[in-house]
Amino acid sequence: MDKEILDILKSMQNDMKSMQSDMKSMQSDIKNIKTTQDEHTQILRALEHKTNIIAAEQENLKHEVAEINGEVKNIRKDLSNVELITASNWSDIAKLKAIK
Repeated sequence: MDKEILDILKSMQNDMKSMQSDMKSMQSDIKNIKTTQDEHTQILRALEHKTNIIAAEQENLKHEVAEINGEVKNIRKDLSNVELITASNWSDIAKLKAIK
C-alpha cells in the first residue's frame, strides 16, 4: 500500500514538474507576444502619423489647386480683355487707314 501511494506521489510530482515546465514555456511565449504587440503598436502609430501628415499635405494641395484655378480664370479673363482691346485697336487702325 505504501508503495502504491509513493508511486502515485511520484507520478503527481512528475506531472507537476511537467506543468511547471509548460508554464515557463507559456510565460516566455507571452513575453514574446507582448514584445510583438508593442512593436505592432509602434508601427501602427507611425503609420497613423504618416497618414495624418499625408492628409494635411493633401488639404494643402487642394487649397493650392483652388488658388491656381482662380489665377488661371483671371488670366483667361485678362486674355479675353486683351483680345477685345486688340480687336478694337485693329478696327481703329483700319478706320485711320481708310481716312488717309
